[in-house]
Amino acid sequence: MKERRKMKTNNLFKRVFRYKETNCTIIADNERAVKTAISSIKYHRKKLEEYVRNHPRFLCSLRPVPVNKGPPIVRLMAETAEKANVGPMAAVAGVLADLAVKNMTLDESEVAVVENGGEVSAISNRPIDIALSAGDSPLSRTLGFRLRDFPTGVATSSGLFSHALSFGEAEAVTIFSTNAGLADAAATAIGNLIKGKNYRRAIERGINKALSIQGVKGVFILYRGMVGMAGRTPQIIKVSTAETSLRNVKVDSKLGGQTTFINLDRLVEKRF
Repeated sequence: MKERRKMKTNNLFKRVFRYKETNCTIIADNERAVKTAISSIKYHRKKLEEYVRNHPRFLCSLRPVPVNKGPPIVRLMAETAEKANVGPMAAVAGVLADLAVKNMTLDESEVAVVENGGEVSAISNRPIDIALSAGDSPLSRTLGFRLRDFPTGVATSSGLFSHALSFGEAEAVTIFSTNAGLADAAATAIGNLIKGKNYRRAIERGINKALSIQGVKGVFILYRGMVGMAGRTPQIIKVSTAETSLRNVKVDSKLGGQTTFINLDRLVEKRF
């Protein structure tokens, strides 16, 4: 394990660490819970590695893989992959985060946040702000979301900027769900659909599919300078004061069954 940063701010403990391919940020209101999260991630990663050595299909499949017996991480990955109709590895980062948060709450942590490779699992007694990461898109790290409803899971898939496999072309597909594992799998599934020259149709196709997945609460899609959002999405906030060129960004939001285009400034100020 390589620890990169440890700090305490606003009565919260924060640690950034890397373990093999896992790259996490952990936030809690007590230091013991942070250590518990690290132990949880290492433990469940080990169990997953042991399982895939004997079940290589689980590691490589792009479709759901039924699991009758296996460690908790394997069963959760299989369950969420089935709901989103993707391979189980599409849920690995989110499920690891969910399991860590679950263990943190057993240490009586009222603030338990794990960000694993961009996928966020959170339980909190106060609002949490997260930034949208979409490579070199104008919105990347200038726009974010204020999370207030917990527990929650958030995941983002990109066909342009992510190292993860995607068959789509979206700058970002962000899913808000009941847990990070499902958000992770659903973001992959929806990201695969976002392609083609008819940008609005691609976004609408992604929105409709996202909201058909049980457990998905909301969706935010950024594709070719157009944004579509639907369902129960968090408040959108500005997370940076850096000057960026955002005038060409359009927002396609379903309001009362109609499609409305608004610019970024109004998007940030208005709650959908």
